[in-house]
Amino acid sequence: MSAITHMVLLCLALPALAMSFYLVRLTLLSGFETPNRRSSRRLRFDVVVPAHDEAEVIEQVVASLRRLDWPLRRFRLLVVADNCSDSTAALARAAGAEVLERRDLTRRGKGYALEFAFQACLSHGWADAIVVVDADSEVSTNLLESFAWRIEDGAVALQADYGVMNPEGSWRTRLMAIALGSFHRLRSRARERLQLSCGIRGNGWCVTRTLLAQQPYHAFSLAEDLEYGIDLGLSGHRVHYVDEAQVNALMVSDEAAARIQRRRWEDGRRQLILSRAWPLLRRAARPGGRVCLDLALDLLVLPLSYIAAAVAILTAAAAVAFLWIPSAAIWLWVGMGCSLCLLAYVLRGWQLSEVGRRGLVDLLRAPAFVAWKMLLMLRPHEAGGWIRTRREKH
Repeated sequence: MSAITHMVLLCLALPALAMSFYLVRLTLLSGFETPNRRSSRRLRFDVVVPAHDEAEVIEQVVASLRRLDWPLRRFRLLVVADNCSDSTAALARAAGAEVLERRDLTRRGKGYALEFAFQACLSHGWADAIVVVDADSEVSTNLLESFAWRIEDGAVALQADYGVMNPEGSWRTRLMAIALGSFHRLRSRARERLQLSCGIRGNGWCVTRTLLAQQPYHAFSLAEDLEYGIDLGLSGHRVHYVDEAQVNALMVSDEAAARIQRRRWEDGRRQLILSRAWPLLRRAARPGGRVCLDLALDLLVLPLSYIAAAVAILTAAAAVAFLWIPSAAIWLWVGMGCSLCLLAYVLRGWQLSEVGRRGLVDLLRAPAFVAWKMLLMLRPHEAGGWIRTRREKH
């Protein structure tokens, strides 16, 4: 009985320990200093905004982009009005953007809208690089400058810091800010120090026209951003992290909208695990495959909610076993060690999110959030097309 108990606890401990160690390693490497560099300000950019029925917010994002600190003759604002049934196109034109209207009821989704825009950019041949910004976002004025000097330094794919525009909206948006502080800012800082790929996060990313021509955009899954970032890694290119430039997006605060959004993200990630994990691992086995190895690990390491649940199960099982088998104490210590690793990871994400003490209090809701997420993934659902998240006033 003792041997069987230890074997069961070992099976519980190995994945929890591996994922906790992975996260705490990134946490320890998340200190980062951005080089103080300037560009020649000669590069030309196409800034693409994919939009599906975004009349509520399209004027705000265009206004934010028009404030970019970059020569006006060296960037274009292109709004892709994709299968819109509202006034998105008219409002975008009135706000000062060029509009590409797309009608295709069979090939629907953000990935198809971006493919349409990228083909137009490549055909025109004017821009040196193409930037993608979501319609519900605002950007820091240094976005193009921060991209430009890195491109002149040899970078071909870049991702700006991606955060939350409305952390004051509710406890959900503050937890989302903390989650992005951990998942995006913390991990990306560490990867940049290690010269790995931070991946593409869907909003605030940039590729050079040369790279886009070499590696065409064919990402149409529910997680099209992660998919294209992985495709870049498989082709030998890493995505550089741009810490000092921000793109912040509106996050939903009510449960119904959050449920739809969360389900879409989880389903997209699951699809990519099935389709991309093995190709990444095969590529990682070759010389120079460390970027692909890290992309594979990033894909295979479960979301924090699942890791926390695995650690909790391990700790609880070890505590029960310890009542009858004193030697099971070692697994209890392993569970507690994993818990401390996750705590360090979350607290560092909280620190980087800059949501303050109120966000720290909101972390007390995390166990309820984990339970909500687990129940959500058990519910049947349907997915397809461009599932637009309902916008909230800001």
